[in-house]
Amino acid sequence: MSENIRVIQYGLGPIGNATARYIVERAGLELVGGVDIDPAKVGKDVGKVIGLERDLDFAVTENLAQIKVTADVVLHATSSYFDQFEDQIIEILEAGLDVVSTAEELSFPWLAHPQQAAEIDAVAKRVGKTVLGTGVNPGFIMDSFPLNLTAICQQVEGIDVTRRINASTRRGPFQAKIGSGMTVDDFNARIAAGRMGHVGLPESMGMVLDTLGKRLIRYDSDIEPVVADHLITTDYFEVQPGQVQGLRQVGRAYVNGGNDQETDPREFLTLTFIAALELENEGDIIQIFGSPNLEANLKGTNGDIATVAIAVNSIRRVKEAAPGLVTMRDLPIVTFW
Repeated sequence: MSENIRVIQYGLGPIGNATARYIVERAGLELVGGVDIDPAKVGKDVGKVIGLERDLDFAVTENLAQIKVTADVVLHATSSYFDQFEDQIIEILEAGLDVVSTAEELSFPWLAHPQQAAEIDAVAKRVGKTVLGTGVNPGFIMDSFPLNLTAICQQVEGIDVTRRINASTRRGPFQAKIGSGMTVDDFNARIAAGRMGHVGLPESMGMVLDTLGKRLIRYDSDIEPVVADHLITTDYFEVQPGQVQGLRQVGRAYVNGGNDQETDPREFLTLTFIAALELENEGDIIQIFGSPNLEANLKGTNGDIATVAIAVNSIRRVKEAAPGLVTMRDLPIVTFW
C-alpha cells in the first residue's frame, strides 16, 4: 500500500497508549484520533496523553462520533469482556471502520459467546468491514503458534502449553489483575465472582480444537493463588508475606477418547498460565505430542510489548481480509512489516 493506513486508537489505558505510540513510530501508519471516556484525558492533546514529547495537534474525544477526520481502521483496547466491549465494536463497524481489538473474549468467541459473535459477524459483513481479536495470549502463544507447529506433524495426540510470567516487569493493571497484595480469602472471593484472573483460555481452547477438527466434550478450569513468603515491592504494590503475589490457572480440554465415543473422554489440550511477582524461569513452553513429538521454548515474550506488536502488525492483514469476524487462524501469517 502506497498511502498511510489511518488509525484511530480507541482506549487510552496503558496498552492503548503504548499501541498509539507505536503507531506514531511505524512507517505506513498514521495516528489520526484517540478515544477514551476518562474525563482527565478528554480534550487533551493525544500526544501528551500517550506520553510523547510533542503534541499531535488533535485532542482525545469521548466517543468515536466526535472524530471528524477520515480513518481506515480502529485499534481497540478497552475491556476483556463481551458485555463491556460489544457495543463499542458495533459502533466502530457502523462508522465504516475495520477493527483490530485486544479484547481477549473476541479472539475466538464461538465457544463461549456464540450469539454475540454471530451478531458482530453479521454487522461486519453488512457494512463490508473486518473485525479481529488478537494479542500475545490469546492470539498467539496458546493457540495460533501451537497450531502452526502442527503443520510439521503427521499425527497430533495432544498439546500442552505453559506460560510463566514475571509480573514484576509488567504494568500496574496487570499486577492488579493477578491479585497482587490481596489476602487469600479476598482472592478466592474475586475468583468466585468471575472477574479476576487471566481471560482467554476458553478462547484459545476453542481456536485449537475447532481448527484441528476436535469436538470439546468437557472443559475444566482451576485457579489458585501464589502466596508470597517474603516482602515483595514493585512500583505499584507492596506484598506482605502471606498475601497473594500472583496466580496459577490451568484449563483442560477433553475430546472423544476414540471411536467417536463421548463416554470415554481424554485430555487433549492443557493450558497452564502462571503469573506472579518475582517469578523465576519466565518463558513459554509449547509441547506437541504425536508424530513427531515437538517442544518449543520461547524466552523474552514480554506480554505488553508483544501485545502491542501483534495488534499493530495485524492491521495490514485485516485491511486485506474479507468482511466479517475473523481470527488469527483465518488470516495469512501475521509478520512484522
